Amino acid sequence: MKAVQVVGYDQPLRLTEVPTPEVTGPYDVIVRIGGAGVCRTDIHILEGQWAEKTGVALPYTIGHENAGWVHAVGSAVTNVAEGEKVIVHPLITCGLCRACRFGDDVHCEQSLFPGIDTAGGYAEYLRTSARSVVRIDDCLEPADVAALADAGLTAYHAAAKAARSLRPGDRCVVIGAGGLGHIGIQVLKALTPAELIVVDRNPDAVKLAVSIGADHGVVADGDHVQDVLDLTGGHGAEAVIDFVGEGGATRDGVRMLRRAGDYHVVGYGENIDVPTIDIISTEINFVGNLVGSYNDLCELMVLAAQGRVRLHTSKYPLENFQDALDDLDAGRIRGRAILTP
Repeated sequence: MKAVQVVGYDQPLRLTEVPTPEVTGPYDVIVRIGGAGVCRTDIHILEGQWAEKTGVALPYTIGHENAGWVHAVGSAVTNVAEGEKVIVHPLITCGLCRACRFGDDVHCEQSLFPGIDTAGGYAEYLRTSARSVVRIDDCLEPADVAALADAGLTAYHAAAKAARSLRPGDRCVVIGAGGLGHIGIQVLKALTPAELIVVDRNPDAVKLAVSIGADHGVVADGDHVQDVLDLTGGHGAEAVIDFVGEGGATRDGVRMLRRAGDYHVVGYGENIDVPTIDIISTEINFVGNLVGSYNDLCELMVLAAQGRVRLHTSKYPLENFQDALDDLDAGRIRGRAILTP
């Protein structure tokens, strides 16, 4: 089959022929890929940022946002059948460790992460597990929802966590209305009555945010912190969800937070530099967010089938993977880029 592989760090990806994965275990599921999301993490992988953390052997197939059709199943698989449409949870988990028993499978002690530390979905076929596949509604197509497997799941996990403490009359600031942020905005609108204020450097992204449900859009032009404070009566927001995490976003975001507020970190790239006395004197909280659980993905697929969460996509043939990565890196993508074998 055709697959796009990392052959070396700081080197271009390569489209090559590799063996098609086969069922080798009773719980294996082979998925024929209908769409694979292109993520900024893929760029970070090529830069070598994940090399030491994962220790993955090169070459290997990249791609961790995947959806498609069930092609083959192991002898013990009962939850999906050949031909059914599925979205793939990004982790292959054991089901037996303490985290899995709690339903917090994103912290599985024995997990594999296709596209990160084992073969992923920039390919025609992907091997995963029965524990990782979620059937999707007939009204949804794999190429339209593929990026919800990670970008959408991460956004849902953070937004749902914030929504649990947001009350009517509260304000929530969303920093970044790009690939993750535009999903998080829709999830927040579906789950909470809080007033949503979206901040982004790109005026087009701000327009998109307002069109999908944001109550206020603020262009990050140097006065945006004061603009947010003005919108919140000078107090700041009860919650800030930062989908950027670099370029000064954390510095500005903390200034937008009110006393006893929650700062949800999703994007990454810079350090958070806050004097500890400011943390205790205002009793603010910093909350990390890493992908989301299998149950989170099931809930997100319900919202997608209801039409309450829609993914804005730009689709590219698998062979044009480099165009998709270049467009993402240059900021030309509104929403998510999807590779279609």
